[in-house]
Amino acid sequence: MEIVIDDRSGFCFGVVSAIRKAEEGLSAGEPVYTLGDIVHNKMEMQRLERCGLRRASEDELDALAGSRVLIRAHGAPPRLFSRAKESGVELIDATCPVVAKLQELVRHAYDVMEPKGGQVVILGKKGHAEVVGLSGQINDKAIVIETVEDLIRDVDPSRPIYMISQTTKSPELFARVSDAIYDMVPGGRSNGDVIIKDTICRQVSGRYDHLKEFAGRFDAVLFVSGAESSNGKALYEMCRSVNEATYKIESAEDVDPSWLEGVESVGICGATSTPKWLMEQVAGYVRDLASDR
Repeated sequence: MEIVIDDRSGFCFGVVSAIRKAEEGLSAGEPVYTLGDIVHNKMEMQRLERCGLRRASEDELDALAGSRVLIRAHGAPPRLFSRAKESGVELIDATCPVVAKLQELVRHAYDVMEPKGGQVVILGKKGHAEVVGLSGQINDKAIVIETVEDLIRDVDPSRPIYMISQTTKSPELFARVSDAIYDMVPGGRSNGDVIIKDTICRQVSGRYDHLKEFAGRFDAVLFVSGAESSNGKALYEMCRSVNEATYKIESAEDVDPSWLEGVESVGICGATSTPKWLMEQVAGYVRDLASDR
């Protein structure tokens, strides 16, 4: 059986940097706290917790005085930085540089829209840490939409619009929502009061076309991703659109041997939150299954 791990799957540079900063902090032998998962992958979080990483909620900041708390690659709203300072918490800021630039853009968008009664629209997953951090840059005055239906329901086409996107959304969804905006506003694409910025991370968006080609090469595809990964859900659906024999798993334990019956080639890929070591474990499990045939 041919078993291939996609060499372009795995952590994006923002996640790599955040994990490195967490490991550097933990190397001193003292715990590091994180407000939520550093990465939306259960297996990687369990590994980091064995190294001393601890999870905490924003409500617990006051009790963490003198401790170190890591800001994830997703970023955080300004109120969290202020509260941490007031609580005597040392922050390790691991905000992805791409997200940090997008936070600046959100503030700029608000400065442009506010004087003329316009709307700042964020295409993203409601409640996602990155989106919470982005909206928090302007005191949660952004309109967060997930679908074209949300757009039609929540955005006023008679008012100026400035739309940006969560960095990990799919380019196809961004294009559909952009087209829908131009369809609903007076003057369509010639409307000068509509500003749409494609802020999807290029390292992420480049994986879509690549994985389309990759998924189509194999009899079966095992897509390794955490259940909570927004990027993982989008990339999995994209792989499945070109290869129905695509299966989403969190670890090797989730592999159903019946999926591989009669299969001669297996592709293993994953999300930007999927560690390479986990895909290698899955590959090893599949090799063992194949050798037992």
